[in-house]
Amino acid sequence: MLILLSPSKTMASDSPSVNFQPREPEFMKDAELLMSGLQKLDVSEIETLMKVSTAVAGEAHDRCSKWNVPFTTENSKPAAYGFKGAVYTGLDSRSWSAKEMDFAQKHIRILSGLYGVLGPKDLMQPYRLEMGLKWPNTAETKNLYAFWGDKLQQSLNKEANGLIVNLASNEYSKAALLKTMDNRVITPVFKDLIKGEYKALMAYAKEARGTMAKYIVQNRITNPEEMKGFDGMGYRWDASLSSDNTWLFTRDKNSIVA
Repeated sequence: MLILLSPSKTMASDSPSVNFQPREPEFMKDAELLMSGLQKLDVSEIETLMKVSTAVAGEAHDRCSKWNVPFTTENSKPAAYGFKGAVYTGLDSRSWSAKEMDFAQKHIRILSGLYGVLGPKDLMQPYRLEMGLKWPNTAETKNLYAFWGDKLQQSLNKEANGLIVNLASNEYSKAALLKTMDNRVITPVFKDLIKGEYKALMAYAKEARGTMAKYIVQNRITNPEEMKGFDGMGYRWDASLSSDNTWLFTRDKNSIVA
């Protein structure tokens, strides 16, 4: 079983101690190829390409200029500690034991516009490259979906052992070509009761995805039926609203205003 997560735009700045042996990313050569293209762009070109502010483009350019190989524990950090945001608040990987980290390395994959896919122990350096970007625009690939699609699908199919739990966003899960996977794909969805109707509130749904991944890791879950016992953040599996492969977890929070 593999759990898919999205990365975050925000990178973590702290450097927690590492009590395991980090790994090199599976698609390191591809990451080097993409980064070599990014490093040729100036701030204004990044601003136009990524449709971001000058300040954000400047930060992205700075990350590109500092990105270098080979990756070491001095210039890189494991992906489990590399991202910051709602998903990673829920994931809470800094609290994992060594055995939990080992389990996570076998069962969690973080999809990435630059690295393709990262295990929690895989080393990474900060970057900004969203999967939905229409780049690199070459004769071979018009965008990152085309660049990564077949590679990601083959890698995930090989490791999934029959089941993928899709906790990634649509932008990133699209890159893995999940609709044509050889494995079963279960997508948990998190919704809150708002004025009599269940709605997905992204700020909560993102954290819930990370919280569910943490639940799977801490309970060593490999049978998907056990995921139905998840009650993190007050969400609970709703059989009446779920289908075979889309599992709805709902929460009655009448105080939340849409």
